[in-house]
This record gives sequence, C-alpha cells and structure tokens, in this order.
Amino acid sequence: MTHALTSRRMPLAVYALAAGAFGIGTTEFVIMGLLTQVAADLGVGLAAAGLLISGYALGVFVGAPLLTLATTRWPRKAVLVGLMVVFTLGNLACALAPDYGWLMAARVATSLAHGTFFGVGAVVATGLVAEDRRASAISLMFTGLTIATLLGVPAGAWLGLQAGWRATFWAVTAIGILATAVVALWVPAIQADAAPVPLREQVRAVSRPQVLLGLLMTVLGFGGVFTVYTFIQPLLLDVTGLSPGAVSPVLLVFGAGMIVGNLLGGRLADRMHAPALLGTLLALAATLGLFGLVATHAVATVLAVGLLGVTAFATVSPMQLWVLERAGETGRHLASSLNIGAFNLGNAAGAGLGGLVLLHGGGLTRLGPVAVLVTLTGALVALIAIRAARPTPAMPATASCR
Repeated sequence: MTHALTSRRMPLAVYALAAGAFGIGTTEFVIMGLLTQVAADLGVGLAAAGLLISGYALGVFVGAPLLTLATTRWPRKAVLVGLMVVFTLGNLACALAPDYGWLMAARVATSLAHGTFFGVGAVVATGLVAEDRRASAISLMFTGLTIATLLGVPAGAWLGLQAGWRATFWAVTAIGILATAVVALWVPAIQADAAPVPLREQVRAVSRPQVLLGLLMTVLGFGGVFTVYTFIQPLLLDVTGLSPGAVSPVLLVFGAGMIVGNLLGGRLADRMHAPALLGTLLALAATLGLFGLVATHAVATVLAVGLLGVTAFATVSPMQLWVLERAGETGRHLASSLNIGAFNLGNAAGAGLGGLVLLHGGGLTRLGPVAVLVTLTGALVALIAIRAARPTPAMPATASCR
C-alpha cells in the first residue's frame, strides 16, 4: 500500500475497478440504443420503454445507500466481487425476460449492485493513491464507464440490430463474468474497518449542508443530460434523419467524448476543484442548448453529441470528489454511494421529464431547452455551495475549497 501511495503510476487495482465499471456501464446505457427494438418486441410505447432507464436509475438510487450500509462490516474486495455477481445474474435475467414486467424487474435487480460498486470502488481507488491524485484515480475508474459507452453501447446497439436485443444482454452477461474475474484477481484484500462508524454518525456526516448541496448539483446536472440522451435514438432517426445503421457510430462519438471529458475533469479537479466544478456544469448547459439549434443538421448534431460526451463526464470527478471531501472520513463510504445514486436519480428524473415533454406534445426538439434549464439550476447550486465554502476572516484558510 505504501508503494501505491508514493508511486505516480496508478495501481493495477484501479484498472480492475475500471473493468468492473465497464461491465456495469454497458448494461446501464446499452438500452438507449435498443429502445425502438424493445418497444416493438414487447408491444409497449416509446415512453414506456424509456421507463426501463428510469427504473434502473431509481434502483441505483435506492440500492446504493442500503447495500453500502448493509455491507459496512464486509471486506471491501468481497463486497466488490459479490456486487459483480449480482450484476451478471441480473443481465442473464434480462436476456431471458418473456415480457415487459419481467424485463423491468430484472433491470431493477441488476441496478441494485451499481451504486454500491461505484461508491465503494471510488473510496478504494482514492485510498490506493497519493492525496493529490485522488480525482485522477476516480476519473480512471470511471473511464471504464466511458469506454463502455464508447465501445460497449455502440456494439450492443449493432448486435441488437443484427440479432435482436436479447443477444445484447447475453453479451453483457459474458462481459460480467470476465469483469468479475478481473476484480477478483487484481483488487487487493482490503478489510473493513475494525470498528465501523456507527450509522448515526454516518448519517450526520452526509447530512451536512455542503454534502446535500453536492448531491443536489449531481441530480440536476445529470438530470439535464438524460432529458436529451435518453431519447437520442429517436432524435437521430426522426429529427436528424439518420438511418438506423448510423446510430451506433454516433453513439461511438459520444463515448469518445466521454473518455476525453472524464480524464479532463479529473485533471481539472486535482488542480482547481471549485472552478472545475462550476465551469464544467456551465459548459454542459451550453452544450445541451445546441441540440435545440442543430438537431436537423446531421454533421452539427454528431458534433454536438460528441461535445455532450465531453462536457457531461467532465463533471463526474469534480462532483464525486466534492461530496467525498465534505463528508470526511466518517461519511465517505455512504456519501460516495449516495452521490452515485444521485447521478442515477438525475438519470431517472431526466428520462421521466423528457417523457413528459413528449407525452404532452412538446416534440423531440423541445428536449434541449428543457435540459438547459435543469443543468443551469445545478450550476446555480454549485455556485451557492462554493460561495458558502469560502473562508471568512474568522475562519482558518484550511476550510476553503480547493
């Protein structure tokens, strides 16, 4: 452990966590490239198919804190491996789903592993590196999520187009088996704390105003993203006029943008945390605004999709590090998992909000302006949090934002 903390190279364990993130990220996002096929095969509307995304996200939001608290006394490696097993079995159930209700239940069951894996994994990753590389360690772990979007989601969408959406979930099940093996091999045997922090103290730590503001900015920031991105397939087909075969390459562009944005956000947060937090949210809001302006222009829309990947995932490390630091040692595990849940609550709320826009006749081109308002509200919350955290003459300098 000492070597890992002094070396400038990332430990293999962080890459193993990224492998797990790849598997989980693939199953979370791949459904977006399959909405049309799933809706047609199961005999439901597009809005109902979109609820498969909201149901997954709500499962993450509920499961993250509950499983984190339930596994407090377990060794960290056992928790991570066990969660990957749950994830794999859940995707197997998705592949076998005979109807919409079964698929929804399987998606929710799979999602229960998501938040705790990322929450515990983020804490493990930051504990393996020096203090000034914590945001970079988080971003490297989340790179698995971005690579899932770059490779796993477009490949899953292509496979679904060629062999049916069930084939995609069979493939994700195989990915889960491989990712479980990598986590089991490379993540060190990190024991749980000898004297776990009492629940009351953990709840008190995550109830601090700065932590709650951090969770709120996460919900609003990603709520804006998924107001648009949930319906990216029909937007590309019906508004931009692309062919079904062009959807996968466009999702590939989004995934490439995610990788760039994720690594950029980690570096910025390590150097200037508070400016990175606010700046990335404002950049995200500006990008979402582009969709209402360029949706009918193919080249401009593809560029906007790539830029959305950059700006959306540039926010992840700054927001995750914010809640970790504000919760302190007492509440770091619970706060980390709660923030992963907050990302997914934003996903669910955004998907639901986008569905309401469509149900009330707003049309796909109205999603962008609505998304801008949501994310700008998140930027306003970030500004309030940053201003509240600034030192006053009566406060020591060590209390300031990084």
